[in-house]
Amino acid sequence: MTVTGSEQQVPWDLSFLRVGTAVTAACTAVAAPVAGLLVGWDAAVAVLLGAAVVTSFFALSGLLIAWAGRHGDAFTLPAALGSFFVKILVLVAVLQSLPADGWVDRRTLAWTVIAGALLWSVVQQRWVWTRRLYYVTPPAPPRARPPAPPSTGGTPPPPENPATRG
Repeated sequence: MTVTGSEQQVPWDLSFLRVGTAVTAACTAVAAPVAGLLVGWDAAVAVLLGAAVVTSFFALSGLLIAWAGRHGDAFTLPAALGSFFVKILVLVAVLQSLPADGWVDRRTLAWTVIAGALLWSVVQQRWVWTRRLYYVTPPAPPRARPPAPPSTGGTPPPPENPATRG
């Protein structure tokens, strides 16, 4: 968030990248051997490559959007849409550049990218739902009142009117 004056600039939090990478690594550690045993080792390589593609795409998008947000909140949506468009073009280029009967199974790669994108979406949603994220800066906490003078007996003065000295 960009602010002016004496207010501090709120940093863009990218801690979801660590969580998303860990969840992707755990799922890939299970999915790659299973795909290798059930379908073939070209499918296992496709799972590894697909997980790497999805993780790198989300990391680069997150960094780009955070960079845009530090320069102005109005730049975040164009940065997100632009990075999405570039990711689609790169993914199509990667899938088209692989041979049909090559060392990696293209269909498994495509399904891994879809599953990985859905997994990252769930991780990001959970991350947002479990964090305190403010759309506006919360108000400052109330200041502590000075301690009251010791009571001398009698009726205390009303809270809104100061005591008179006489």
